This record gives sequence, structure tokens and C-alpha cells, in this order.
Amino acid sequence: MSSSLVFIDSSTSTASHLLPFSRITTPFNGAVSLRRSVGPFNVRPFVLSSLRTLSVNSSNNPSPVINDKSGGEASAKVIDGKMVAKQIRDEITAEVLKMKEAIGVVPGLAVILVGDRKDSVTYVRNKKKACESVGINSFEVRLPEDSTEQEVIKFISKFNNDPSVHGILVQLPLPSHMDEQNVLNAVDIEKDVDGFHPLNIGRLAMRGRDPLFVPCTPKGCIELLHRYAVEIKGKRAVVIGRSNIVGMPAALLLQREDATVSIVHSRTKNPEEIIKHADIIISAVGQPNMVRGSWLKPGAVVIDVGINPVEVRKIL
Repeated sequence: MSSSLVFIDSSTSTASHLLPFSRITTPFNGAVSLRRSVGPFNVRPFVLSSLRTLSVNSSNNPSPVINDKSGGEASAKVIDGKMVAKQIRDEITAEVLKMKEAIGVVPGLAVILVGDRKDSVTYVRNKKKACESVGINSFEVRLPEDSTEQEVIKFISKFNNDPSVHGILVQLPLPSHMDEQNVLNAVDIEKDVDGFHPLNIGRLAMRGRDPLFVPCTPKGCIELLHRYAVEIKGKRAVVIGRSNIVGMPAALLLQREDATVSIVHSRTKNPEEIIKHADIIISAVGQPNMVRGSWLKPGAVVIDVGINPVEVRKIL
């Protein structure tokens, strides 16, 4: 048996919202330059409708194994998202300490939250905890739901001009009366750690150009593939979903890795025919059960970054 179906195994934790500062360079003029190497990623177990089609890879990789209890002969290896997140968090902690000792500068992350959506409040709280865990300074601004767009942009401008702030995150979604693009465009491109500025996305889409920052969830998917030595070059990859935050940048990153990329979305006809040929599948949609186990070929690598409430069935 030559290959395995690979899953993400992770849950919401501080590591899921890991901060992006892992590569720090200091030019000769003493200015501090932060470059995103790895960012936060939220992942959930990818639950298939059937486990009978799974096959087993070689046992050299110490990854956990999901056993097929449905009578099939095979099992699937797991990509352990929690373990990778901890490794990255430890690396960032060391880099931050090294930077502080070398030049006396501690990275600073500013987060702007508008309104009191429970999910957004949770995300911001986790980002603050992540900062504390790796030694990064955090700055937080909370504004009421009825704040004006200009009030938000005023705080962005303040952080743009603050040398102790090296990254700015505007928590999305914003209230409906605000123009999201106007707000995101106000963030200095060199502090756009979410990678949402049009110039960063444009650079990501162009060959021979490198964005200063890359959207963190897609980057996290690629990092998982790299750390588990999953070959991307020349492979067929399918991204399910085409959002500006995950789907589209994930497809662009896979193209940069020389994969042959297809995008499946709500208007795609017969998605099964596309998915069943894929070596790598990244699912980034807000709908459960979009992919069936019978659609996956043996050895396919599956990463699910969609967050959906589902009924949990005991499959182990």
C-alpha cells in the first residue's frame, strides 16, 4: 500500500491564531524590517462520509494514524496542525528574543475591532494571547458598532505612524455601513500583516514579484504541506472556494509552487470530476460535506480550513 489520505487534526487554540513575525531582518541603516514567513491558520478535522477507501503510507513519518474501523483494510495519516503550530510558535519566540537582544526592538501588533461580534471578540482575544506567548507587544483598539469609517481610519493612521507598531490587523467583518476596501487600503502596505492590501495581493498574483505579506490562512496551508514534505511541484491541486481571504490567495500560492491548480466554487459543474483527480485539496468554504470520501483518490492530501458546525460522529 503506497500512500495515505492526509487530514488536518487541530482545534481552536492560541496556536491557531499564531502571529506572523518569524523572519526579521535589519538593514544597515538600523531600521527594522519584518517579513511574514508563517501566519495564523484555523483548521478543523476533515470528516469524510466513508473511510473504506483509505490506504496506508510507509510508516517512516511519526504522524498519528486514524484507523479504519468500518471494515476496510486501510487507514489515514494525520497532519498534526497543533504540533506544527507549536513548532512555529517556539521558533517565533526565539526570533523575537534574538531581535530584542540584538537591536533592542520588540515587534508590535495592533488590532482594531469594531463592534462586539462574539466570534470577532474571541479572535482578537486569541491574538492577544498569542502575542503574549511569543513575546510580541500587542495594542488593541475597540470601537462601538456605530463608529464611522473615518474614526477607524484615524486609528489606522495613528498606528501607521507609530514606530513601535510593526503590524496592523483590522478585524473583519466590519459593520455594513463601512466600505471594507477603503479601510483596508488605509493600512500601510509595510504593516499589512493580513496581506489584504491590493498591492500585496497584486504582487502575489504576478510572477517575479513578492508580496510583503501573504494572507495567513493560505500561507498556513502551504506551510503544513512543506513541513510534512508533501510534494507540490507538478501536482494537481484543487482549491474549493474563491474568497479573497483564503480561496484565491491559496490558489495563487499553489501556482507559485508549480502546482497545476483548479478552483471549485458554487457555480462549478460536476465538481466530483475535478476533485477525484487531485493530489492536493484545500477546502475553504462555509458549508460542510462539500467533499465525499469516494471523490478522493488514494494518497490525496486534504486540508480543510472551513469552519462549519457539524454533528460529530465517532469514527476512530
